[in-house]
Amino acid sequence: MARILVVDDEVGIRELLSEILYDEGHTVELAENAAQARAARQRTRPDLVLLDIWMPDTDGVSLLREWGSQGLLDMPVIMMSGHATVDTAVEATRIGAVDFLEKPITLQKLLKTVAAALARPVIRSSAAPVAATSAVASVVAHAEAAAAPGGAHAVEPAVSLEPHALQLSNIPLDQPLRDARDEFERIYFEYHLARENHSMTRVSERTGLERTHLYRKLKQLGIDASRRRQESR
Repeated sequence: MARILVVDDEVGIRELLSEILYDEGHTVELAENAAQARAARQRTRPDLVLLDIWMPDTDGVSLLREWGSQGLLDMPVIMMSGHATVDTAVEATRIGAVDFLEKPITLQKLLKTVAAALARPVIRSSAAPVAATSAVASVVAHAEAAAAPGGAHAVEPAVSLEPHALQLSNIPLDQPLRDARDEFERIYFEYHLARENHSMTRVSERTGLERTHLYRKLKQLGIDASRRRQESR
């Protein structure tokens, strides 16, 4: 699997991403600021970097530009931020970032974006503009909508009252992170199993997990994947 460097000044995000990526079989190194990220990059070239934009010492875009100017941007870099602007997203992709993750980062989006970044060839030139990915395009769309009459209120998503959404709201937050994540994943996979009538092929496509890993994950969560639709019987 891959060697992934996670750079974020928030310890909770570093630990969460590390745990998820470790469970996927990756080797993970953590850095809480640009200085630690530089040291990690000097020690060895990672296969992928998850780089937060807003950090206290040097922001992620500046670090990305620094690596590019030094010829060190020879690995895919995915930018992360909870409040990025259009200009920031475009600038990061122009410099060489391959994708953009908006916080809070969902499990499915993280795994899908990481897999896509690891599968694509690395473009070493930092001068040529990079086409915006769907994730960056999403940031642009949200920011432009927020700037329209009505502001952010005009683009607030509707609140879902579906059963799975209500279940998610009941996950206790005063428990260990691993337990909370297991509860979320259990609800998440049970929802998709019910939605796809326990078709493992369709659930695999929906969740972005290879079937073997999907079966292993369901077994780990104690979910019975053998149920089938009974209405036709």
